[in-house]
Amino acid sequence: MTDSSATRTCAISGKTVPASDCIPCASLRPSLLAFIRKKHPHLGMGECIARDILPELKAAFVEEALSEEIGEITDLERNVIDSLREHEIISERPDDAEELEKRTFGDVLADRIASFGGSWKFIIIFGTFIFGWILLNVAIMIAKPPDPYPFILLNLLLSCLAAFQAPVIMMSQNRGEARDRRRAEQDYQINLKAELEIRHLHEKLDHLLHHHGERLLEIQNIQTELLRQLLERGGNPPSSS
Repeated sequence: MTDSSATRTCAISGKTVPASDCIPCASLRPSLLAFIRKKHPHLGMGECIARDILPELKAAFVEEALSEEIGEITDLERNVIDSLREHEIISERPDDAEELEKRTFGDVLADRIASFGGSWKFIIIFGTFIFGWILLNVAIMIAKPPDPYPFILLNLLLSCLAAFQAPVIMMSQNRGEARDRRRAEQDYQINLKAELEIRHLHEKLDHLLHHHGERLLEIQNIQTELLRQLLERGGNPPSSS
């Protein structure tokens, strides 16, 4: 049973901390231990590191690994590293209601025009208007129609409508693209953090399995040596009564 009052000295900070708040160097994955030993060459396998300084070391290790793999670290990758250091959650719940409240009058107008201009309602209404205009100027016999064939005034109205409608719709689309870009950046950060955590778990499992195999092999060698000594002495293993 472990004594709850036992203390250990951190090999890096030199502080005395409870044994439960220390991580033995032998239990660290080899890649992380090799990185720490670059900065602290005196670190031995029998020493330990305090839990409160280990996240900072892991974050520095991840930053160096990312720099070697992808080159220059951007703000996105740095946010992921900071979240690993602080044990924070990157993912955010999408709040469309809050985003809608932040829209200006021009944003609301652009969204409504884009929504109406891209609907069947607009197509039907505008198609009816064009058909009525042509019917008024051609089918109905008027001495002086307001816009005789080839409907120059109608072409002018259509050109003006397209000239004003296109920029308004583009404003709405640009806002949608900016929102999608923010979500794509968030997805990238989440995927990067998940990949780093999964890689850490794989290395940790491989490290534990390797040490477990070495320990089993050591126990098996001890048992074999004991059996060999018993056979050499010509004795039998003690039987339990």
